[in-house]
Amino acid sequence: MKPVVAIDGPSGSGKSTVARMLSEKLGYLHLDTGAMYRAVALAATNRGIPFGDGPALSRMCGEIHIELNQEPRGIRVLLDGEDVTEKIRLPEMSMGSSAVSAVPEVRAHMVRLQREIGDKGGVVAEGRDMGTVVFPRSKAKFFLDASPRVRARRRWLELQARGHRVEFRNVLEEMVKRDLCDSSRGNSPLKKADDAVLVDTTDKAVEEVVRILYDRVLELERLHD
Repeated sequence: MKPVVAIDGPSGSGKSTVARMLSEKLGYLHLDTGAMYRAVALAATNRGIPFGDGPALSRMCGEIHIELNQEPRGIRVLLDGEDVTEKIRLPEMSMGSSAVSAVPEVRAHMVRLQREIGDKGGVVAEGRDMGTVVFPRSKAKFFLDASPRVRARRRWLELQARGHRVEFRNVLEEMVKRDLCDSSRGNSPLKKADDAVLVDTTDKAVEEVVRILYDRVLELERLHD
């Protein structure tokens, strides 16, 4: 069976771009777990549910339907049949996803769904606890990181490209806050798995990062043939 590739790291480390390109190169499915939590945050916002209300969020997770469609230009996210790909990338959804992902009831729903998707292997899963919690037995674990300013600039340029006019300093401040929130939460905090390969993307082109991961996955595939 083809492996599950687990890619973790903070916002702006390059996870999404690397995971998308790597999945295309390997012919694997791209599982964007961050998009799933963003969709939950959007659904909660639409329903007026506080991000910390575990019981209400749990009921909501049992009612909504999140679908990830892999297309040539990337993942399209559907929430109850509506394409919310652009909506979930708004700055407020970044903090919202961090908040709801810390709720045990939400994580239980999402982890179960993520594991169902990864059961057959051949998946590139990216998030913040792929190697530590969701797929701890994966042999292909990676942790991507970069300096906060570099990560913030990547996020700022992404928002600019989407037409959102925001100040760089605000993006940097939000990213630092989210880093603290993600790494200090009690439930599935952001951290590197002991057996994950650390890749510092600060000064690396995305193609170089993809090549590092690709070579490692091919090596694992040969070992298990």
